[in-house]
Amino acid sequence: MKSATTTPIERTTLSAATFERLITNVVHGTWKAGQKLPPERVLCQQLGIARNSLREALKAMELIGMLESRVGEGTFVCPRSEFLARPLLWAFTGTDHAELAELMEARALMEADLAGLAAKRATPQELKRIAATLDAMEHDIAGHQAVVDSDMAFHVAVGQAAHNEALANAAQLLRNVLKYWIHLKLMISRVPAQALGRHHAIYDAICKRDILAARALMQEHLDETSVLITQLTSSPTRSAGPKRKARPAALAAVSSDGA
Repeated sequence: MKSATTTPIERTTLSAATFERLITNVVHGTWKAGQKLPPERVLCQQLGIARNSLREALKAMELIGMLESRVGEGTFVCPRSEFLARPLLWAFTGTDHAELAELMEARALMEADLAGLAAKRATPQELKRIAATLDAMEHDIAGHQAVVDSDMAFHVAVGQAAHNEALANAAQLLRNVLKYWIHLKLMISRVPAQALGRHHAIYDAICKRDILAARALMQEHLDETSVLITQLTSSPTRSAGPKRKARPAALAAVSSDGA
């Protein structure tokens, strides 16, 4: 693991400087996404600070979504799309249905373009990765497990195959903001299997290098998702806000004709 190049911090600006220095390591790529941070004692030696000051800075970075602390494992750097989505999630928590609809519309447009680019640019290895996400989703469905992660993994794999990092990252930001509602949608009976069918159709179009079909199928799939999420958030048994837990009555009231 690459060790961060650091210099001792002046004690007069200890708290702010510690936080800024640690953020710099993430933003500049000294610490990569998924990488485990050095032990606290090592960081304290590198920065010339006490452990309490370091822990305060690390907690602040966890709060904004830059770091993830795993019990018994250590502290890890979160993917950029996750911590950039955190302020967006706060901003849109409890917003009205029109704003949620705009987010879903923006996501559908981006992902349709990504699917078209994937049909044009995907390598054989990237096609295998997309296929693997379909297998994972089938496994989750068969085991009656939550499928939100394998569902989103499909979209991530398609985005990577598009070879447009800016567009893929923007779409991932919106996926992370919408993840709560995507999860609720996938709790509806028969929706996971229907979503898997849509994914297979998109994958087939990408494999055939059919750009127009891949774009159209992805757009149709996410338009259906938008309808379902709109119905969920409009249910009289729910009030908007991603911190509320799903209620079975609300889910039962939603049509399961989409994905």
